[in-house]
Amino acid sequence: MKRLIPTLIAAAATAVVMAATPAHAQTKAPEKVTLMLNWYLYSEHAPFFLGKERGFYAEEGIDLEIQEGRGSAVTAQAVAAKSATFGYIDVTTMIKAAAKGAPLKSTGVLFQVSPMSVMGFTDKNIKTPKDIVGKTVATTPGDSMSQMWPLFLKVNDIKPDQVKIVSGDGQTKLNAVMNGQADLLLGYVMDQAIKLQDATGKPVTPIRFADSGVNQISSGIITNKNLLTENPDLVKRFMRASTKAAEAAEKSPEAAVDAMLKANAKAGVRDTLIVGMKQSVALYHTKETANQRPFRVSMKNVNDSLDLLVQYGGMDAATRGKPEDYVTLDFLPAN
Repeated sequence: MKRLIPTLIAAAATAVVMAATPAHAQTKAPEKVTLMLNWYLYSEHAPFFLGKERGFYAEEGIDLEIQEGRGSAVTAQAVAAKSATFGYIDVTTMIKAAAKGAPLKSTGVLFQVSPMSVMGFTDKNIKTPKDIVGKTVATTPGDSMSQMWPLFLKVNDIKPDQVKIVSGDGQTKLNAVMNGQADLLLGYVMDQAIKLQDATGKPVTPIRFADSGVNQISSGIITNKNLLTENPDLVKRFMRASTKAAEAAEKSPEAAVDAMLKANAKAGVRDTLIVGMKQSVALYHTKETANQRPFRVSMKNVNDSLDLLVQYGGMDAATRGKPEDYVTLDFLPAN
């Protein structure tokens, strides 16, 4: 009997550990998951690094690898080809690809307020849409912001000939504003605004399109449709961890930025990344979703974005479909 006591104690201890361990961790090793971002690292990506640092993904049995991207369209192609498990991209870019047959769907929209803005240095004192009249704006022909620009002008009763346009790629736009060839540029509030500030040390004032009612959903999680049926549990676990990560970043933008810089010191300048992260958090909710957890977008918001894509984004009305064709909330944690 004495010899049995240590064995019984060991068995009891093992049972306690097994009971405290999630079922998926008991039965198999963590699943390797790749999240491909939309671009090189900048502020809005920080929550995923915070979630990884705090163990949110590991707790869900996920071994997460975060990869930089080279544009939303490229990441969409990688997810469609299953070379990346999930993508974090502009969801409207995914919608246009899915409408043409790409096997893609969004499992949550993080940026529910559009980051599209027209911006310039604060010392120019351009604070409202009417202040743009008579100014020179740098744009990139064919990009999503230039497609929405005519609508922004129309909504604010500004005639196209009241604004001078200079064109160029992303870096050319930044250079034009920095060297005084343009007063403003079209850019994302948490991207180009930060780059301008980093490069010059001067504060930047963005005028958001969404504040004039020109709003499209933006960044969110996408995956291959097949994964939704082949491994729905993985999708739920990934979205549960990502929701926790976004909530943690809302509470502490500084911690999110620090986690990203710890993973990649070349991600940017800490102070301006924090500004960008705070601006990113401000895009997480609309009035309709103010009391919801991150990623739980309003389907009306998705529907309105579809309407804008048909009107201004080159989407064929015949293949428009319904919001539920492109976005699902079924894999998100409950409130």
